[in-house]
Amino acid sequence: MLIVEGLRTKAGGPLGLALGGGEIVALRGPSGAGKSLLLRAIADLDPAAGEVSLGGTPRASIAAPEWRRRVAYVPAESGWWDDRVGAHFPAGGGSESNRIAELIEALGLDPAALGWEVRRLSTGERHRLAIARALVREPEVWLFDEPTAALDAEAASLVEAVIRKGRARGAAILLVTHDDAQAARLADRTLTMADGCLVAREGAG
Repeated sequence: MLIVEGLRTKAGGPLGLALGGGEIVALRGPSGAGKSLLLRAIADLDPAAGEVSLGGTPRASIAAPEWRRRVAYVPAESGWWDDRVGAHFPAGGGSESNRIAELIEALGLDPAALGWEVRRLSTGERHRLAIARALVREPEVWLFDEPTAALDAEAASLVEAVIRKGRARGAAILLVTHDDAQAARLADRTLTMADGCLVAREGAG
């Protein structure tokens, strides 16, 4: 379980939430409310006061690279630091290579994309590959910022299927979405951010 207590970001706070394994929580709220800042703070990408723990272990006692392996964040717009797609994925072979190929195929892409140049990717391909690279190490917590906003209906459906499979395997998933229908389809419960606070809504959507 992911526990957030007394977290303060540039958008406000204190913020608290508990996210269990096998649970999908939708995070809603107007633009500028601080939803992305909350995800980045949980992922330890921005400085923020407060406490975050995973499985009872405080984040402060876990090395930052290990934390970001276990708590994966996928922004609305991904960053790429090498010209080739494959350089952004683990270089290991065997089961890890198989897992990479399976993820890429599940997201509707050709595993040969690992050999492509990043510049030839469409916006949707780039985003789906960013999802694949975040999930390939099987993180315990998935943090998504608008996971399907840049995708067409078919690609969005594939991403949602991957998210459902993650829940079935026990991942704890927090996703920001402005799509009411998506929240209703995926979420076990919804949190709304407004005025620097989180307000729970009962039920899915």
